[in-house]
Amino acid sequence: MSTLLTPEQLSVCYVQACEIELQAFKPGNVSVYSEGHGMTVADFRISADVSAVPLCNRAYGLGERIYYAVKATRNAVGCNTNLGILLLCAPLLEAAYRRTSGETLRQSLQQVLSTTSVNDADWVFKAIVLAAPGGLGNATRQDVNTAASVTLTEAMHLASDKDRIALQFLTGYQDIFDFSLPAYYNAIYKWACKYWAAVAVYVGLLSIFPDSHIERKFGCQHTQWVAQAMVTLNTELARAECPEQLMPLLYRIDEDFKSRGVNPGTTADLTVATVLTALLENIIASN
Repeated sequence: MSTLLTPEQLSVCYVQACEIELQAFKPGNVSVYSEGHGMTVADFRISADVSAVPLCNRAYGLGERIYYAVKATRNAVGCNTNLGILLLCAPLLEAAYRRTSGETLRQSLQQVLSTTSVNDADWVFKAIVLAAPGGLGNATRQDVNTAASVTLTEAMHLASDKDRIALQFLTGYQDIFDFSLPAYYNAIYKWACKYWAAVAVYVGLLSIFPDSHIERKFGCQHTQWVAQAMVTLNTELARAECPEQLMPLLYRIDEDFKSRGVNPGTTADLTVATVLTALLENIIASN
């Protein structure tokens, strides 16, 4: 096995990905341009800092890392700021650490997802209960309030029809590798700015895929309206040589979303994971 990245390098990449996402103006979500939903930019920055150490601690298994990262977050900010981020980022960080020479990050990730354990699922169930995400409810199979009897990946499969984060475990992060990562790299090439590239990812995802967090709270009430707003914004971004010219439109959409309590939190989590994937790929390529 060729360990190209140290836990310290992984931690730096993770915190940087979280910061880039915060610097991106994501309508309806928390950013340096607009806080909301009872959460602040400081909450997210603290969450990234305190969760980085347990998330990259090699003494823990995959599920344990997620649990202790959630616990550290909960102790620091008292609310659920990053459960989805941790669920998506932990396997990516594990894949970057475990990848062998000549293996791509995507190939290594597939290996990670195919070898999760029942113990991983048990720890993640505890993490979800501790984070207490809104709209969780109860499940007839593999309820997080009970002990797991399937692997983490199998548990995610059971939830994949109603949760886009869980779906990534089923598809090997297909949304990220086949859709949002190319969008990120294209935007970097066009604008030479990671922050606006993250905006492009967020808007692109939300223009096509309904947000699980919104639909857990509101059902399909806002699905079409949100998608149309993002299609319009995505079109304007594609035309923009200077994306800063779209700030007034971003503020209008952000205010409209937040006035209705609409927070595309799952899409924001996928944006962090996309940025992390790009950072990991870049550092792997440079080694």
